[in-house]
Amino acid sequence: MARKESQEPEDPKDQNSQDGAGDAENTATPAPAEPGFLSMEGPDVETPTGGDAPADAAGEFSAEDLSFLDDVSAGAVPAEESNPESEHLADLKRVTAEYANYRRRTEANRQVERDRAVGDVAKLLLPVLDDLDRAEKHGDLAEGGALTTIAQKLRASAVRIGLIAFGENGEQFDPNQHEAIFQKPNPEVTVATVADVVERGYRIGDVTLRAAKVVVDQPSE
Repeated sequence: MARKESQEPEDPKDQNSQDGAGDAENTATPAPAEPGFLSMEGPDVETPTGGDAPADAAGEFSAEDLSFLDDVSAGAVPAEESNPESEHLADLKRVTAEYANYRRRTEANRQVERDRAVGDVAKLLLPVLDDLDRAEKHGDLAEGGALTTIAQKLRASAVRIGLIAFGENGEQFDPNQHEAIFQKPNPEVTVATVADVVERGYRIGDVTLRAAKVVVDQPSE
């Protein structure tokens, strides 16, 4: 006949011991922290601690970044990207200024060429004007005479084409405008002075057709 095994009730102390061992085991094993970051007290700041975090997150620069910064420091590349619109505007201003300068030079050269062309024709009148000046000095241009009227019309026509006469007695000698054909000492002057005008000078605009031929008084020592 089979023997019936008796089942003794478990001791509650043993059950509590096993439960306590399990709790101790669970308490001894901490929960794994999130990889790569460590929480810190204070503001919400997460400090990289390595792991799988990228190099930039770890406070480091890549080799490409370091190379770029070196180029910026050396002036090889601009520190900031230039604005294409600003570049186009600067180019437009430069081209506009160059064109304005070109127009001014062209207009100035055109005026000079015009004065030279008119001067070539006016030079043909200079001997006639010189004869009228000599006749006037000798008193041949009597007021109301026919020759006087002709002289007035010819001189007025010369002024209309832009012919300007210069050279007067008593003005200071200027080698850029006067040609001294004779010099004589004069104790009454302190600087070289035009004593007599033999032939008057003429110019059109900035083009000098002929310098005035004069006699010059020099201060005596």
